[in-house]
Amino acid sequence: MIRSMTAYAGNEGDIDDLTIACELRSVNHRYCDISLKLPDRLRFIEADLRSTIAAKINRGKIECTLSYKKQAKEGQHFIVNFDAVTALLAATDLIEGHMLAPLSFSALDVLAFPGIQQEADADKTHLNEAIIHVVKQTLAQLLEVREREGAQLKVLIEERCIKMQGFIRSASQRMPEVLLLIRNRLKDKITELVAQPDFDRLEQELVILVHKLDITEELDRLDTHITEVLRVLKQKEPVGRRLDFLMQELNREANTLGSKSTDKEMTQIAIELKVLIEQMREQIQNIE
Repeated sequence: MIRSMTAYAGNEGDIDDLTIACELRSVNHRYCDISLKLPDRLRFIEADLRSTIAAKINRGKIECTLSYKKQAKEGQHFIVNFDAVTALLAATDLIEGHMLAPLSFSALDVLAFPGIQQEADADKTHLNEAIIHVVKQTLAQLLEVREREGAQLKVLIEERCIKMQGFIRSASQRMPEVLLLIRNRLKDKITELVAQPDFDRLEQELVILVHKLDITEELDRLDTHITEVLRVLKQKEPVGRRLDFLMQELNREANTLGSKSTDKEMTQIAIELKVLIEQMREQIQNIE
């Protein structure tokens, strides 16, 4: 299954008196790079969160953001840290002694100060299991998006492979005529320069030259690599790295094809092949 490395998914879940929100963002990366953004209260879940994500994703830069908000429920009460209140009021008395016009503040101002309100102790085991469930749901959505975009990339790559196979067939059909033109052109030039050319020697040199300019092997390797790309696209495991390697091999053969070309039409075919390879390479950079 071809998967894109670019995707987004978001999900929420109610856990006791909390609403947990999970966001997952994924972009392309050479390896699996997981970045977590968690509130302090949920730091204890970091290790399980990493292993849960890593179990499903092989490549890509993954950013996971967890946040929570309390639900207003009947009979809810605040837990106040009165030691912190006492320390805060003592500090304000000292500060006001240095002020020309002290400002009054309300109990609500005190409650809003960090550390005054305390969180009720939560069952971390239960909270961990519930949050992981929310994350797994979000992860399933993310994978669905990656697979959907991957299917589109697969179609685009297959289309370009088919176009490349057409150019290779054209080059193979053109090659005998190109080699014949090379032989005739060289014979004519040598005949013009030499009054009595040694045609046996000339034929030997032509055979060597034609062999150097023959691109049959390059065309065969191009066709073989394209067949392998089409085969790899059908695999179920992540194939991005293998496809990237095949693009390097295709590009190498296309470059050799261009360097050997002595015919305008063959040169144009080499250029078209390189354009298609570069288009596929850009798309493959985003495949897991």
